[in-house]
Amino acid sequence: MQSITISNELAEKVPGVVLSCIECDVKFQEKNGELWEEIESKIEELNKSLRVEAISKIPAIAASRRAYKKCGKDPARYRLSAEALLRRVLKRGEIYQVNNVVDQLNLVSISSGFSIGGYDADRIDGAITFGIGEKDEPYEGIGRGELNIEFMPVFRDAKGAFGTPTSDSVRTCVTEQTKRFLMIIIAYEPTENIEHATNQAQELLKRYAGATNFEIKTIQAI
Repeated sequence: MQSITISNELAEKVPGVVLSCIECDVKFQEKNGELWEEIESKIEELNKSLRVEAISKIPAIAASRRAYKKCGKDPARYRLSAEALLRRVLKRGEIYQVNNVVDQLNLVSISSGFSIGGYDADRIDGAITFGIGEKDEPYEGIGRGELNIEFMPVFRDAKGAFGTPTSDSVRTCVTEQTKRFLMIIIAYEPTENIEHATNQAQELLKRYAGATNFEIKTIQAI
């Protein structure tokens, strides 16, 4: 696994941030029927147990929103991916079907409230730093085009920004060529729930993406 660190700038503003990093070999599928049945079951469960106005009160999402504000970004205008997914679940009774690797990530996200990055590890160039976006920093989000990432928490490698909790980037997205997958679960305040989400992700990756050769690493601000 690449070296992953949290920048001093981000650590000063959000001292409790923790990253749970999972890297593994995967077998790509356009769709896994069993996984999709599990996702649909979770969507049905959430529609019975959760209301839209309660989403922002889910501990992981509330902590994420506080972190965005501390960094200077409006979480209502630039919704975190977990919050956006859950709002879609409750308003439309669905989420996007992407592929088996990304779909399992989305299932972990709607189950836990954590925003999670998913990347083709072979498209990442060198060491990774989790910092704060700068003015006019270039970034092309998946399905969003050019995204203003100033003041937003952001993952960077030697080529620049490639991931945010609002939208992953086109440059490192998972495709049918993806063989090595990096998944980063982001907690902005200490919580035991991140361990449960990490375990869930490992099981889903094994079951639905044939994942092997796992490397697991927890990164905390120093």
